[in-house]
Amino acid sequence: MFINASSKNLNTKVKGKYKSFYFKITRLLSLLFFSTIPAIALPLNTSSIISDNPKEVIDEVWQIIYRDYLDSSGNYDPKRWINLRKKLLNTKYDDSVHSYDSIRDMLSSLNDPYTRFLDPKEFMEMRIDTSGELMGVGIQISLDNDNKNIVVISPIEGTPAFEAGIQPDDVIVSIDGKSTEGMNIDSAVKLIRGKKDTVVILGLLRGNEFIKVPLTRARIEINVVSSKLNTTKDGINIGYIRLKQFNANAAKEMSSSIKKYESGNVHGYILDLRNNPGGLLESSVEIARQWVNKGIIVSTQTRDGINDVRRANGTALTDKPIVLLVNEGSASASEILSGAIRDNKRGILVGQKTFGKGLVQSVRTLSDGSGLILSPSHLFLP
Repeated sequence: MFINASSKNLNTKVKGKYKSFYFKITRLLSLLFFSTIPAIALPLNTSSIISDNPKEVIDEVWQIIYRDYLDSSGNYDPKRWINLRKKLLNTKYDDSVHSYDSIRDMLSSLNDPYTRFLDPKEFMEMRIDTSGELMGVGIQISLDNDNKNIVVISPIEGTPAFEAGIQPDDVIVSIDGKSTEGMNIDSAVKLIRGKKDTVVILGLLRGNEFIKVPLTRARIEINVVSSKLNTTKDGINIGYIRLKQFNANAAKEMSSSIKKYESGNVHGYILDLRNNPGGLLESSVEIARQWVNKGIIVSTQTRDGINDVRRANGTALTDKPIVLLVNEGSASASEILSGAIRDNKRGILVGQKTFGKGLVQSVRTLSDGSGLILSPSHLFLP
């Protein structure tokens, strides 16, 4: 699962053991700032018209939305959705491309930028991304609900986008000269991604300034954790850990860094989540448990009121003080980890208000190798 957490202004009082640690690192901070879905019984006999593969995939997507979709935009009407199914399954599809276009049109009626269909190639690339290898230019993007602009959430450190200076909240107004007005996320991703060593030119609006940024596409192995030991003038040892993304390797890399410093004379930690766009839900929970020994990590609730509460399990690797650095590019799993540490009074946050969305995103594998991303539940910090 991918997740995006809601956030609020980050204000935490400095008290207790954190007070001493906080003021001792103030000078240092200034130096650092840089699934298959079962069929649903319906009053519609369509078994004879979904035997070919394109229609099977259309019906899979339809049923996932009908069963699990959490409507956050107010545009989902179950009766209209049922009528739409009959229309879709009575249509003749020339090939899978035709059916995929129909799926995207169906999902666009939800007016939900977080619900997306991925064809087999796109789905495979997404799975590569979360496995620790990124293909493309290295930016996380979103569709602004209010003005429908395609906006950069954040560049991923070490990628072409990061090295070119792309910033959170940059508005992508063109891709290789093609305007993004009216464009959805899938279409933008298709244009931005491409073969290794080819160039894509993004037209960006940054405030009132328009700039063109050429980016060379690359396949990049991402080591998501980097760290170093810093020592203040008065001999305080601080483990600085930078977490770039919550992929399948993140928890293992984080554990190694914490254990390395715990075996030495470390007094506390700075955990840097700035411009971390998030990633896997399980990764955020596992990492939170490395820092938080007891308490709630995160809670989710489906549209039917089914709750799931993830808790710390007494396996924290350290009890040393923590300061987290966050900004507007800290999204998704970054907000889960930040919220768990702040709300359990385990550490303090320093920086800016984070990205915020308040929904869990689930990835479903479809029968032909394509995929569907949807939001099946709300997300709550402790």
